[in-house]
Amino acid sequence: MKKIKYLTFNPSQLLVVVFFLFIIFGSVLLMLPISTNGTISYIDALFTATSAMTVTGLAVMDTGNDFTVFGQVVILALIQAGGLGIMSFAVMIYMALGRKVGFKRRIEIKQALNQSSLDGVLELVKALFIYSFIIESLAMLVLAIRWVPEFGWVEGLYYSLFHSISAFNNAGFSIWSDSLTGYVGDPIINLMITFLFITGGIGFTVLIDVWHKRSYKKLTLHSKLMMSGTLVVNFVAMFMFFILEFQNPDTLGALSSWKDQLWASYFQAVTPRTAGFNTLDIGSLNDSTVTMMLLLMFIGAGSASTGGGIKLTSFLILVLSIIPLLQQKSQINIGKRSIKPAIIFRALSISILSVLLILTAVFIMTISEDAPFIEIVFEVVSAFGTVGLSMGITADLSPIGKLAIIFVMFFGKLGPLNLAFSLSRPKQDKIRYPVADILTG
Repeated sequence: MKKIKYLTFNPSQLLVVVFFLFIIFGSVLLMLPISTNGTISYIDALFTATSAMTVTGLAVMDTGNDFTVFGQVVILALIQAGGLGIMSFAVMIYMALGRKVGFKRRIEIKQALNQSSLDGVLELVKALFIYSFIIESLAMLVLAIRWVPEFGWVEGLYYSLFHSISAFNNAGFSIWSDSLTGYVGDPIINLMITFLFITGGIGFTVLIDVWHKRSYKKLTLHSKLMMSGTLVVNFVAMFMFFILEFQNPDTLGALSSWKDQLWASYFQAVTPRTAGFNTLDIGSLNDSTVTMMLLLMFIGAGSASTGGGIKLTSFLILVLSIIPLLQQKSQINIGKRSIKPAIIFRALSISILSVLLILTAVFIMTISEDAPFIEIVFEVVSAFGTVGLSMGITADLSPIGKLAIIFVMFFGKLGPLNLAFSLSRPKQDKIRYPVADILTG
């Protein structure tokens, strides 16, 4: 008798399939009459489910007005599942049932959390859930201090919970159609929301490393790069945003207080790193500011975080690799550590694949959409970085444009290499050829 061949997936393929199935399931739930206050097309339900599952935040419908509380809870559940990872939930269920997590499942978790080894994968998953629950709960209480007096206990607590989960997972979904523009100068909202998405975006491995070692000198090189890189990038972005928008009458210039201008500059400078909330009208920004935000959205957050983009460490590795090249050295040294060539190659591959995807999507949308070029580019890069910021064209996208953005969001969340690995079969090089030189530059 012939043996029956079962359909098997490698970790990358399984991650893609599970993510896709959850998006389809979420879109079906959003199609239910109980989910919306009116009618919704399937393409809009699919777009919303993908945006929530990939923790992007781009919206073709008004989350607070067009969706019922049930629909909003579906969106919130997709955000939480997408932010923490489907595989992480599967592991927690395995552990709760007392079942042993085998080697194959650990490989799948390693792939899902973008880890370089299997060491401590289960501990990372446990810590991920504990830290997420604690941070989101405490943040909800702080936000409730501001919103319960304004909206009452029920709505105030619900709004606090919704924005706490959305911000920590870098989703950018808001109950209000104008996002957080009504709180542009509010210290509590500005500090808590940015704390949540910066914490979620810096990466769980960094948070755990900081918690256990509690000394900057003892941290891993990855943690040091993420913390110092995040601080420098955010500070430079805030300074540049203030300089570029100070005299814009439609953004900072419209704010009467210099304190409000500083709060707005801070918030909008850090939110492009995959957060998606806004306290100013993005469509009114100067072209120079939009260009800076495009770079920030492309860079994105950290590895093993709730955010997207090529990741800050990939960007830093590429930038730092220029120095030894100019000095005609053969390797990159950072903090008395040598960086493996494979890591540089991986960062370069991620960046090139990402650029090719963005250019392809922009090309398609310049044909299908009746919108200015800069707004199309902004939409695509925002989708790739799972940011969720828009210059106002999301709701008016054509079906082709929506499908293009859906694919870019999916690609941006799972990562270019994960999708590439899912479509390829690993092959071992059995033949080694002579080395050849090629002229470059």
